[in-house]
Amino acid sequence: MNTRNDAREWLAPLTRRHFFGLGALGIGTGALASLLAREADAANRRVFTNGCDGPTLRTLPANAKRMVYLFQSGGPAQQELFDPKPLLLERQGEQLPDHVRRGQRLTGMSSNQASIPLVGSPFKFAQHGQNGIWLSELLPYHARIADEMCVVRSMFTEAINHDPAITFFQTGSQIAGRPSLGAWLSYGLGHVVDDLPSFVVLVTAGQGDQPLYARLWGSGFLDSRHQGVRFRSGKDPILYLSNPDGIDESSRRSMLEKLTELNRRQFATELDPEIESRIAQYELAFKMQASVPGIVDFSDEPAATFELYGEDARIPGTYAANCLLTRRLLERGVPFVQLYHQGWDHHGDLPDQIRKHTKLTDQPSAALVLDLKQRGMLDETLVVWGGEFGRTSYCQGLISNGNYGRDHHPRCFSVWLAGGGVRPGIYGRTDDYGYNIADVDGNPIEPTKHHFTPGAVHVHDLQATLLRLLGFDHTKLTYRFQGRDFRLTDVHGHVVDELISG
Repeated sequence: MNTRNDAREWLAPLTRRHFFGLGALGIGTGALASLLAREADAANRRVFTNGCDGPTLRTLPANAKRMVYLFQSGGPAQQELFDPKPLLLERQGEQLPDHVRRGQRLTGMSSNQASIPLVGSPFKFAQHGQNGIWLSELLPYHARIADEMCVVRSMFTEAINHDPAITFFQTGSQIAGRPSLGAWLSYGLGHVVDDLPSFVVLVTAGQGDQPLYARLWGSGFLDSRHQGVRFRSGKDPILYLSNPDGIDESSRRSMLEKLTELNRRQFATELDPEIESRIAQYELAFKMQASVPGIVDFSDEPAATFELYGEDARIPGTYAANCLLTRRLLERGVPFVQLYHQGWDHHGDLPDQIRKHTKLTDQPSAALVLDLKQRGMLDETLVVWGGEFGRTSYCQGLISNGNYGRDHHPRCFSVWLAGGGVRPGIYGRTDDYGYNIADVDGNPIEPTKHHFTPGAVHVHDLQATLLRLLGFDHTKLTYRFQGRDFRLTDVHGHVVDELISG
C-alpha cells in the first residue's frame, strides 16, 4: 500500500489548483447551458411567416401589418406647420412671460440672450377635411390627405439636444446602444420576406445637417440580423452587394456554400448564435443581388406616378424618390421602412429654410399616403411623420426684416399619423403661446413620463401606441440582456387609446 499516493489523492480536493479546476468546469457548463437555453427558447418561438422561419411575438390583433416612419431630423417648427398661434403675431417682439416659461431650461444657444422675444409665423393657415385639420400654406399637398391624418399636437420629450433626442425616439433611450424601433419590430415579426430585409433605411441625399449615425437603425443587443439595411442612391444601392469584377453568380454561390460549411463547423464548436446570423445574412445578400436591382429601377412606373410624387422622384436619393421606393418596398413585403430627411434645424433664416424643406417633402409625403390608399394598402400600413422635438415660440437671436430663428423646444410639438388603424383628427392642444401642453380649458399642464396625462403624449406613449397598432403589447415585447428584461419603452409608456380607431 502506497500511503503517500493515497494521502495525495485524499488531499487533492483541498488544493487551490484542484478547486479552481473544478470551478472552471462548472463555469463552462453554465455557459453552455445558457447558450443552449437561448437556442431552445428561440426554437420554441419559431413559426412560419410567409414561408420564412422566424420568431413572432404578436400577442394582440394587429391594425397594421407594416409601418413607414418619415423622420424629419432637426426638429420642424410646429408653429409654421400644424399649430397656428395668432397670439404670437399680436405680441411679436414682446418678452416671453415668466408664467409661460415656467422655469423651463433653455439650450446654451439662447440661454445667454439678453432678450427672448416672441415671434409669430408669417405663413397663413386654413382648416381642411372633415375634422378641420389646421395646415399651413407651406403644406398644400397635405391638404389632400387631411381626412387620413391624425395630428398629435401634444408630443413632449425629455431631451433638448439633437443626438439624445433622436436616439430617444429611435431606440427608447437617450443613451446610445439600445435596439432601434425597426430592430424591435424585426425581432417581433420575424423575417417575413425571403429576398429582402425586414428593416430598410433610406436617407435623403445631400441634406446633411445634424448627423445621423448607423446606431440609430442598429440592433443593439438583439441578434444582428435585426439591424436596418441602408439603401443608398447611386450604382450600388447596398454597399458590397454586387459581385466584384471576375466573379459570376456561380462562383459566388460556390464560395457561399464553402463559407457556410466553415461557419457551421465553427458553430458546432463554439455554439455562438451570431455565427448562424452571419450565415443567414450571407444568404440574404445573395438573394438580394437578384431582388434589389428591380426594386430600385423605376422604369416600369407610369407617368402618373411621377405626377403624384413630383418630378424629383426620378432622381435617386431625393426625398421624393425615397418615398416612391418605400411604396415599392412595402409592396414586396418589407414590413418596416425608416426614411430620414435632414435639414429642419432652423436656428436662423427660418422662413426661407422651412420653405425649402416643405417644398422637398410636402408633395412626396402626401403622395405616399395617397398611393398606398389607391392600392388598398393604407388600412394595413401605419405612416408616421415627425422629428425629435419642436421649436420655441421665442426668437433665437434678433428679429430682423422678417427673418428669425427658433431654438429647440421639447415641451410641446406636433407629429402626424395616418393609416394602419389610426383615428383621424387632432389630438391634444397647446397654450395660446404654443409653449406648453394645455388641458381642455387651455391651461398649461406639466405631464411626466411616469404617469399618463390625458391629452399629452410622451415619446414612450407614442412608441407603445405604434406597437399596439402593429399587434404588440409593449410590456411583453422584451429581450433578456445582462440579467434584465429590456423593452423599447423601458419601464414607461402608455397606449393612447384615443389615437386608435374603433
